[in-house]
Amino acid sequence: MKLIPITLLLVLSACTVRSQTPIDLEPTTARWSAGYIDLQVSHPPFEQVEANWKVRMQVPYVYLEHRGTYRDTGSLIPVLQRELSAQGLVPDGPPFCLFYNDPGVTPTEALLSRACIPIQSQVPVLAPLAFELLPSTTVAYAFASGAYPDVPQAWPGIFAYVERQHWVPGGPVREIYLVAPEAESNLGQLMSEIEIPVRSAR
Repeated sequence: MKLIPITLLLVLSACTVRSQTPIDLEPTTARWSAGYIDLQVSHPPFEQVEANWKVRMQVPYVYLEHRGTYRDTGSLIPVLQRELSAQGLVPDGPPFCLFYNDPGVTPTEALLSRACIPIQSQVPVLAPLAFELLPSTTVAYAFASGAYPDVPQAWPGIFAYVERQHWVPGGPVREIYLVAPEAESNLGQLMSEIEIPVRSAR
């Protein structure tokens, strides 16, 4: 699978990394699993994005695969949730999407993505669901507010951080959606975490 290059996303916007100041978000019943937000949340138009790195744990997940524009991938999450419930499976965290291709060079109809929901362990699943393990790895990450279809506008800030660390992307971009959109009318209260697997370029 072709990964999204740093150079393409860097030209979309110029971003800088600010000093780290941990913040604690107000609780909300709409929140799936925000946990502790250890970076400043970035806001549209994402002129500044604070990024850092961490080691992500392995995540078992079920998914629906999508070919086509990335803006449609998130619309599969309600379908995924209904199918999960129908098969008696229990989510183990907030839903997320994985994006595999560079939309600047890959034809729209060939773009590959997945709508995903984590579960506790590997279990048999029935079509149309599929199961996979998201591997433990080092990731660069940031938090973004605003409408979920607009979250990719924050990607260049994280790719800029990756380049400054002399790393290269090592896997698909992951967007984790921490607040259920149907339960939150204020788009500014929507929250996502963006992760980019990385490896050394040296």
